[in-house]
Amino acid sequence: MLFNKLLPKEGNFFELFNAHAARMIEGAHAFSKLVANYADANLREQYNREVDNAERAADKVTQEVNRLIHSTFITPIDREQIHTLINTMDDVADLIQDSAETMALYDVRHMTEEITRLTDLSVRCCERVQEAVGFLSKLSDHDTAAAALKTCEEIDKLESDADRVMRAALSKLFREEPDVREVIKLKAIYELLETITDKCEDVANVVEGIVLENS
Repeated sequence: MLFNKLLPKEGNFFELFNAHAARMIEGAHAFSKLVANYADANLREQYNREVDNAERAADKVTQEVNRLIHSTFITPIDREQIHTLINTMDDVADLIQDSAETMALYDVRHMTEEITRLTDLSVRCCERVQEAVGFLSKLSDHDTAAAALKTCEEIDKLESDADRVMRAALSKLFREEPDVREVIKLKAIYELLETITDKCEDVANVVEGIVLENS
């Protein structure tokens, strides 16, 4: 028994990455439904709760990964890469929750076309992150490694699209919105949503580094 305890263990890091990605997707989809049904106060409250629940579940996975880093003798990939990956993924989940909370705190009354477009791009980025992370356990396969890199490129393109949408949204906002309070509110929302895609790109950069070093 003692000998078994002393044997090196890799831990279930890849499973935990996938679990976190699933919770992140739950939060992203709930936020998308929140935006789509924003005029309905009851649905808005329901989807806000779902976003919060997904973020808390993602936090628990992050805590477990960080605990395992310190208790696992041999890790399947570099410890620093594991730490950076899970915490950057958790930043995405946090930003989704921050976006929902900010809408409530700022008493945003209606959704704009730009919020809808940025939300769609954010969800698509999160879905690609889930896909990219799912490849990590099979990097010894050349086709899988190539698919992971292609997915990272797609995330980069989506982030660039979101950046363009945000710049156009801010330009329109400052030109056409006469209420300074609305300008402040919407500017904050636009920037938060674009930051979700920025952080997804950060995840993609970490994944790309892992792929290049381990395939």
